[in-house]
Amino acid sequence: MAEAEAMQLKEEGNQHFQLQDYKAATKSYSQALKLTKDKALLATLYRNRAACGLKMESYVQAASDASRAIDINSSDIKALYRRCQALEHLGKLDQAFKDVQRCATLEPQNQSFQETLRRLNTSIQEKLRVQFSTDSRVQTMFEILLDRNSEADKLEKAANNLIVLSREEAGAERIFQNNGVALLMQLLDTKRPELMLAAVRTLSGVCSSHRARATATLHAVRIDRICSLMAVESEEMSLAVCNLLQGIIDALSGEDKQEHRGKEEALVLDSKKDLKQITNHLLDMLVSKKVSGQGRDQALNLLNKNVPRKDLAIHDNSRTIYVVDNGLRKILKVVGQVPDLPSCLPLTDNTRMLASILINKLYDDLRCDPERDHFRKICEEHITGTFDPQDMDKNVIAIQTVSGILQGPFDLGNQLLGLKGVMEMMVALCGSERETDQLVAVEALIHASTKLSRATFIITNGVSLLKEIYKTTKNEKIKIRALVGLCKLGSAGGTDYALRQFAEGSTEKLAKQCRKWLCNASIDTRTRKWAVEGLAYLTLDADVKDDFVQDIPALQAMFELAKASTPDKTILYSVATTLVNCTNSYDVKEVIPELVQLAKFSKQHVPEEHPKDKKDFVDMRVKRLLKAGVTSALVCMVKADNAILTDQTKELLARVFLALCDNPKDRGTIVAQGGGKALIPLALEGTDVGKVKAAHALAKIAAVSNPDIAFPGERVYEVVRPLVSLLNTQRDGLQNYEALLGLTNLSGRSDKLRKKIFKEKALPDIENYMFENHDQLRQAATECMCNMVVNKEVQERFLADGNDRLKLVVLLCGEDDDKLQNAAAGALAMLTAAHKKLCFKMTEVTTQWLEILQRLCLHDRLSVQHRGLVIAYNLLAADAELAKKLVESELLEILTVVGKQEPDEKRAAVVQTARECLIKCMDYGFIKPVA
Repeated sequence: MAEAEAMQLKEEGNQHFQLQDYKAATKSYSQALKLTKDKALLATLYRNRAACGLKMESYVQAASDASRAIDINSSDIKALYRRCQALEHLGKLDQAFKDVQRCATLEPQNQSFQETLRRLNTSIQEKLRVQFSTDSRVQTMFEILLDRNSEADKLEKAANNLIVLSREEAGAERIFQNNGVALLMQLLDTKRPELMLAAVRTLSGVCSSHRARATATLHAVRIDRICSLMAVESEEMSLAVCNLLQGIIDALSGEDKQEHRGKEEALVLDSKKDLKQITNHLLDMLVSKKVSGQGRDQALNLLNKNVPRKDLAIHDNSRTIYVVDNGLRKILKVVGQVPDLPSCLPLTDNTRMLASILINKLYDDLRCDPERDHFRKICEEHITGTFDPQDMDKNVIAIQTVSGILQGPFDLGNQLLGLKGVMEMMVALCGSERETDQLVAVEALIHASTKLSRATFIITNGVSLLKEIYKTTKNEKIKIRALVGLCKLGSAGGTDYALRQFAEGSTEKLAKQCRKWLCNASIDTRTRKWAVEGLAYLTLDADVKDDFVQDIPALQAMFELAKASTPDKTILYSVATTLVNCTNSYDVKEVIPELVQLAKFSKQHVPEEHPKDKKDFVDMRVKRLLKAGVTSALVCMVKADNAILTDQTKELLARVFLALCDNPKDRGTIVAQGGGKALIPLALEGTDVGKVKAAHALAKIAAVSNPDIAFPGERVYEVVRPLVSLLNTQRDGLQNYEALLGLTNLSGRSDKLRKKIFKEKALPDIENYMFENHDQLRQAATECMCNMVVNKEVQERFLADGNDRLKLVVLLCGEDDDKLQNAAAGALAMLTAAHKKLCFKMTEVTTQWLEILQRLCLHDRLSVQHRGLVIAYNLLAADAELAKKLVESELLEILTVVGKQEPDEKRAAVVQTARECLIKCMDYGFIKPVA
């Protein structure tokens, strides 16, 4: 009964549909659906109700009903087409396209389906074009970001997309053209940290590498507003604004200039005025109380990076002169800040150090004595003008300023120590009852006692004061600094065993106390840093360094301090110095026995080496350091901020790495802990000495390690240049030798690496070392060439007329050294296999070629013999006339003897190659097979 009624309702629905009463039809179909369970009828009812939905423009209902019909019968072509129509109206073009595509597959001849397919395809392409056009994307991002009702995840996604867009030239240009700077300024006005950060980072992308956009942005946003954003407490925001300003400075000064293909670079007015304005605002930030410690640090970083010349060969140092005249007093004010005084500006642990670095860079950038005298006078006036007998706070600030300058240009600091009243004031402050005064005075004494002559003066005048402070003070911060002062004075004789300043055993006691403080995690990091500084001086004593490397908890505490991501990274230099001392990787002057005797005769002082500074002790210390995890600490230190990781620190780290790499057995451990990757930046940046040391360490690793593991990915190509830099006469023989071994290993990996070595112009140097009288250097160079000749560009150099390259290789095959012969024969085998012309050329370069070839084919060493036979085969295969010449010589007899041997496991390749030579001779008809 129910099924019959359902059928009747369906017919009623059909009649209503024909009369265009779609509402009544829908009602009839809906009633019928409740009465039937027949799948075919259900599919028909849903499909018909979907048709009603389309007519009434109820597209969501239509798509839903069509889907239900398709669920019952997936090939229901009418339901598929109706759902396609509904989805198209709903804007879901890609889904609609799939449905009509299915319809067209089921009925390929249906013109309606084909027409819908074409229409939808065109619509989809247009939608995609609009959707993915940069203008549309930029507009969409700003709409989301400026809508107060946008959801948090949408906001974050839009902000990130805008930043990514700004880093592409097309995206940056679109943002700029679409009034983007004004819209980004609206984001800055929202005061919402995440949106402000996104706006700053997007502005960085807009300004990068484009002078016109950078100028317009600077004028629109204004330098005072940019600096006020950098002055906030947030480290993330401060750093982002610093990057924005750096991008603007680079664009304005032409440092970050790129070619803009397809369009002319926009004309911009002279940017010197803008750059001067930026410099003035940065200098004003240094002395403003409204600026946070983070903001002050970033201002100092920008001045450090952009004011002094990057290359002293550039004559113009006008920016430095301008900053000295208009900002040196402001920088000195930062250097003289005392954190415990109420007048102190907001600082971080790094602020004063960054200011000292800036003073040092400015002083080094001066070109002549008058400029340096002017600089010194400003410093003198600032310090003497601060002294006030009635105000102890001002005196403390004056001494703090001297202390800061001593950490920068030491010669200037030394001159300032000679000013009337400075040393007396330091001594007076040591005896003050205020702990702040003692703290500043002790630090100043420490920095003043760097030179032996100055230390001798302080030993006479200040040691008793330091000892008194050390014994009486209850403040740990002062106590540890007084101890460091004593450590520094105790190490004034350096590594010279005979020049100990204190009594036997005193330095060991001081070191023990430093290690105790270092291991005490309850003491604040800054104070523990001083313990490391004390050890940096005391470890010049061999007894101290030997004890220290055996104290694993103290070592690991030092490594943790170096690895910690705390704001205070000034510890890096102290840690690096301590490790240099422990590994004896400092420069040691060569002792010439004759001069020692002469010095003794004339009663001059002769430096003495401590028994524990001999090689066995040093090797043992290196082993212990590696076991304690020194490599991972060094790797973390290399990644530190460039403002803190100075070139001098980089040099020290390179020295330590080189000492650690000395034993080939330890190199695997160093590679496993990331040492190979860490050495690359040290070899490319820093002092000349540091780059050479790091390159030498890289050479040691590259010589024995699998390059794919030691330098994964693209890093391996960065290793080539440092190794090539070691191939010159200014480097010592060991550096040349190990660089050649490293290049040999790299050149054996891939042709891409061989191309890189060739591109770095290493080939002439490698060839030069093939002429060397030193056997090992000549052998290493020949082995490297053996790998390099696989490269086509190298082969072309051998093919070129008017050079003796091939002659040299042939003659090296005739040398007595087995390893040298092996390498030269390998190179010759590959060259003659690659080019027939070289087979002929080989017979012309020297009259000894045949004798050398015969010697190779009779060689006792199987690898050499095999390479000789391969050369013989290449000559035989090259030309019948050349083959005839060989057959007429004694070579045929040699080939016959070798070919008749039993091919055991070791000799198989040799015998097989000899037989192939004989077969080649038979092919020419020069010899006949035995019947």
